[in-house]
Amino acid sequence: METWINALLATLALPQYGLSTVFVVALVSATLLPMGSEPVVLGLVKLNPGLFWSAIMVATVGNTLGGAVTWWMGYGAERVFERVAHKKPEAHALRWLERLGAKGCLLAWLPIVGDPLCAVAGWLRLPFWPCVAYMAVGKFARYLTMTAGLLWLLPASWSRAC
Repeated sequence: METWINALLATLALPQYGLSTVFVVALVSATLLPMGSEPVVLGLVKLNPGLFWSAIMVATVGNTLGGAVTWWMGYGAERVFERVAHKKPEAHALRWLERLGAKGCLLAWLPIVGDPLCAVAGWLRLPFWPCVAYMAVGKFARYLTMTAGLLWLLPASWSRAC
C-alpha cells in the first residue's frame, strides 16, 4: 500500500500534473474532509512562478466546485432529516445564516467553519447559484491573499533549498 501511495504522489508531483493536482486537492479540501489546499498551490507557484494566476484560478474553481458539492450534501441531509424527524431543527447558527442568506457563503473561505457553512446553506435551501457565486468570490480572495502573502514572506532561498 505504501509503495502505491508513494508512486501516486510521485506521479502527481510531475510538472505536467501540477494544475490538475491543484484542482483535485482544492476540490477535495472544500468538502467536509479535513485537508488544506494552500500548501499545494504555494508549492506549485514556488516551483513554477509563471503559473501564479493559473494556479489561483484552478484552485478557486476546484474549491468552489467542492463547496457546491458540500451545498448539495447539506441539502440532501436536510431532506433526510425532515423525513425522519418530521420537524425543522432550531439552532442559532441556522438562524444567523438564514438572515444573511446567500451572502453568508462569502465566508466559505474561513478555516474550520467555511466548509460546514456551505453544507448549512444547502440545508437551509438557500439559492444555489448565488451561494456558489459568493463562495467563488471568497475562495478567490483567500487563494490570492494567502499565496501572494506567503510568496512575499518566504525568502527566495527557501525555494532553492527544496
